[in-house]
Amino acid sequence: MIGSIAAIGAGLAVIGAGIGIGQVGGKAMEGIARQPEAASKIQTAMIIAAALIEGAALFGVVVSFLGLGN
Repeated sequence: MIGSIAAIGAGLAVIGAGIGIGQVGGKAMEGIARQPEAASKIQTAMIIAAALIEGAALFGVVVSFLGLGN
C-alpha cells in the first residue's frame, strides 16, 4: 500500500515537471518568435529554468521514495 502511494507521489512530481518544462519551452519559443535578436538570452534563461524544474521534480521523486522506508 505504501509503495503505491509513493508511486503516485513520484508520478505527480514527474507530471508537474513535464507541464512546467512544456510551459517554459512554449513561452520561450513565443519570445524568440517575437524578438529573434534576443534568442540567445531567452535560450539561456530557458535552460536554467528547465534545470531548476527538473531538480525540483527529482527532489519530489526522492522524497516520495523515502516514504517507503517508514
